[in-house]
Amino acid sequence: MLIKNGFVFQENSTFQQTDISVHEEFISNITSDGKVIDATGLYVIPGLIDIHFHGCVGYDFCDGTPEALQKIAEYEAKCGVTSIIPASLALNDDALLRIFENAKNYKNQTGSMLMGIHMEGPYLSPSKKGAHNEAYLKTPFVTHFRSLNEKSGNMIKILSIAPELDGALETIEELKEEVVLSLAHTSAKYSQAMEAFQKGASHVTHLYNAMLPFSHREPGLVGAAFDNPDCMVELITDGIHVSPTVVRATFQMFGKDRIILISDSMRATGLENGEYTLGDLAVTVKDNKATLHDGTIAGSATNLMDCIKKAVSFGISLEDAVTCATINPAKQTRIYDQVGSITPGKYANLVLLDKNLNIVSVILKGNVLE
Repeated sequence: MLIKNGFVFQENSTFQQTDISVHEEFISNITSDGKVIDATGLYVIPGLIDIHFHGCVGYDFCDGTPEALQKIAEYEAKCGVTSIIPASLALNDDALLRIFENAKNYKNQTGSMLMGIHMEGPYLSPSKKGAHNEAYLKTPFVTHFRSLNEKSGNMIKILSIAPELDGALETIEELKEEVVLSLAHTSAKYSQAMEAFQKGASHVTHLYNAMLPFSHREPGLVGAAFDNPDCMVELITDGIHVSPTVVRATFQMFGKDRIILISDSMRATGLENGEYTLGDLAVTVKDNKATLHDGTIAGSATNLMDCIKKAVSFGISLEDAVTCATINPAKQTRIYDQVGSITPGKYANLVLLDKNLNIVSVILKGNVLE
């Protein structure tokens, strides 16, 4: 396959009009057949990578069934999200084991590539539990995590953890070479967060949400993340979780190379307003806003491609938005050797967009999705 004349996203985060050769499943320096796609006037970007979302089209990762994973993967692929790292919830051990074993045994048919798991919970603070069920929260233990990770086939890429919990700092220090440690759902003050970063944490789950606010006297986790240049931060740009002003300010503060756009989408994504669930909690969705019955935001109802469009509408450049949804998540989760850029040897996961950022075509492992 040859994709001609498109404005192709480069590894240096610029667009350049050039051609792309595809051989079988991969970007290549040669073409495997005579098929030609004319991409004149179109943007060609790497397939997006969502490292934190829960579900869509009526299904949740925590359903723990092959059907749920397949339906999720198919929807995400159609939305240009060709690599997925879905997130779990705070649940009991039996449920987590079933969910993780389902991921290990999943055989992808036609949808996005399952690249790992984001274990969000149960090591979270009750005071900032958000839409997690407090009944399942617990203090972290290294042996507990390793047992769950073993059942997943060592697929856990990110572990969210509240650093103020008993045993959290020891857990972070012990696991820092095994998994990306992300500070999350926490009441940690600046000094506590800084200590966690010094122990080996390198990531923040959905910046601003479920943490202390960024204050001029107590900058909290947000300030500690800013002061640690190796730390990456997740940002939900659905227009609900974080205001457009704060999105713009965050790009000024952290820069495009430290931000990862995520959707945090739940099972209502791609469906109509109505009543849904997140884990075993009831959620109401109205106008893309998902809330528990007490008003707590419960994930988003927006896919990652639409989050990119929102970010651009807020004043973020397309180049920066694409970087934060492709290159950055791939590097942070150590899958950049396979996906995240349009580079020979990597999977031919591509999205063709028109000038209004509407999807014209999605190519997954060298195949054009119908």
